[in-house]
Amino acid sequence: MADPSTYRPATGTIPESPGVYRFRDPSGRVIYVGKAKSLRQRLNSYFADLWSLHPRTQQMVTTASSVDWVTVGTEVEALQLEYAWIKEFDPRFNVKYRDDKSYPFLAVTLDEEYPRLQVMRGAKRKGVRYFGPYSHAWAIRETLDLLLRVFPARTCSAGVFKRAHQIDRPCLLGYIGKCSAPCVGRVSAAEHRAIVDEFCDFMAGGTDKLLKRLEREMFAASSEMDYERAARLRDDLGAARKALEKQAVVLGDGTDADVVAFAEDQLEAAVQVFHVRGGRVRGQRGWVVEKTEQLTTGDLVHHFCSQIYGDTAEGADVPREVLVPELPADADALEAWLADRRGSRVSLRVPQRGDKKTLMETVARNAAEALTRHKLRRATDLTARSAALEEIAEALALPTAPLRVECFDISQIQGTDVVASMVVFEDGLARKSEYRRFIIKGATDDVSAISEVIRRRFAAYLAERDAEPSLDDDGRAKKFAYPPQLVVVDGGQPQVNAAASVLAELGVVDVAVCGLAKRLEEVWLPDDDLPVILSRSSEGLYLLQRVRDEAHRFAITFHRQRRSKRMTTSALDEVPGLGEVRRKALLRHFGSVKKLGAASLEEIASVPGMGPRTAAAVLAALHGEAKPDSDPKATDQTPEPPR
Repeated sequence: MADPSTYRPATGTIPESPGVYRFRDPSGRVIYVGKAKSLRQRLNSYFADLWSLHPRTQQMVTTASSVDWVTVGTEVEALQLEYAWIKEFDPRFNVKYRDDKSYPFLAVTLDEEYPRLQVMRGAKRKGVRYFGPYSHAWAIRETLDLLLRVFPARTCSAGVFKRAHQIDRPCLLGYIGKCSAPCVGRVSAAEHRAIVDEFCDFMAGGTDKLLKRLEREMFAASSEMDYERAARLRDDLGAARKALEKQAVVLGDGTDADVVAFAEDQLEAAVQVFHVRGGRVRGQRGWVVEKTEQLTTGDLVHHFCSQIYGDTAEGADVPREVLVPELPADADALEAWLADRRGSRVSLRVPQRGDKKTLMETVARNAAEALTRHKLRRATDLTARSAALEEIAEALALPTAPLRVECFDISQIQGTDVVASMVVFEDGLARKSEYRRFIIKGATDDVSAISEVIRRRFAAYLAERDAEPSLDDDGRAKKFAYPPQLVVVDGGQPQVNAAASVLAELGVVDVAVCGLAKRLEEVWLPDDDLPVILSRSSEGLYLLQRVRDEAHRFAITFHRQRRSKRMTTSALDEVPGLGEVRRKALLRHFGSVKKLGAASLEEIASVPGMGPRTAAAVLAALHGEAKPDSDPKATDQTPEPPR
């Protein structure tokens, strides 16, 4: 591991102008490329105190052995050079938007004499018009099958077309009316191109004109009693409308836009983009990327735009608008760069209201679902779970993999309603039947609360371990009969040391303790001054995060329940002999607890269902007086009114 101070350039030698910089490893390979408005300010941030850096940034600067840079005139030039270097060097520490598949497009080969409609993947080529991308090839074929009734254009390959021309016999599509059969001369090249041009206009959003024409021709054929042609036009009209139903209008102004949204955690981010053309959603794409450094949503937007719209082949797909959840710091430069690639103005903005804001919320929900599905795939993968447990055992120097992990979290607001949660993971999976909740009394900070909950949990374990039998009346293990191999606390060094000291005090020596701090995702061990840093792509860190996040969710849910219950209680709840029906009757009669407290004994006793003893108890409770000594038989026996 290299010391960044050994290759840090002197501050005075770094220019303050815009530029692009490269970090290289000892073999000279570029491992990170970045751009900056001020090279001096940005590069100096990498050589701050090592432990103040993001863990992934720490890994990068300690892997590198040198840094160099190139100055440019403007931020737009910096964007262009950054993109070119990322494509050239493929640095391992840069965020990469890589598809797990090539998204299909509906392509029209306008550069051929008889243009062909087809599904096409891979790099784009000149002379071909593309619609999409689509999520699945079958979605394109389904749309084509409907529209070929209206636009009978060629869909066959060059070989099939040539063979049909040679034998002067069209394929099946030509016989059933889904191809105009230019291969055998049923239509000329000009007539076939007119069909293709109409198809492109329809796909580009010019739908109303076509639908009105088909409807007009259908009624004309019907009035001329040409019912067979009218029926064909009716079917064509139905097919066109059905195809439109698959691409519902989402933006009434008919705009071209890409709507981008993110869902992220500390390690990964899910990205979803809806391609809207002519006001209709033409396609959808998604990625899950590893966050290789500490990134804001604006940074993710920058990386998305520079990589997805950077390819020359994809430059034609830059829309007029790119709707994003947050603008990056270099939004103006990014807009100029995108406009240069599109050849006309591009607007990069955050939707604030209306249809665009609603569509952005839909895309964000899709991104959140994609991230959840990605996490579930990892969580249910037996190989990944086994690897995670082995990585944790190795990182924490445990003798065996921790098959049972318990995590504790504290939830409070300024020392009120302090609660704790205990969640249990066995073999890398949550065991919700073992979850426990604790009400903490006498602790006002996280450290003392952690001490109390650990003491209560393991004191109960020791008591049940020494008691006989170890099963309850139903033949099941008692609540705390099984000890964990690893205790995880949500917090850093103070919380870990507090938990470890309680275990030592109780004589529990076979349970390991660690803490996971949220800020930098550091793993802390008792009495260690430095944390354990796990790789950002580590399955072990991913499992610890899931355990910690589940404990946090469980604790904060319980805390909200307690706070809500406390805010809806009143002094009347503690009055003996006063049930729900009579409480409601009192509040209905007086209007509020304050007016009830100001009433006399006689006024309260006059309420239906109330008696003098209960009225006295109500006043005593509201005025904070001691309850009179009485036995149950001496209480007011006035029955409550029927419900």
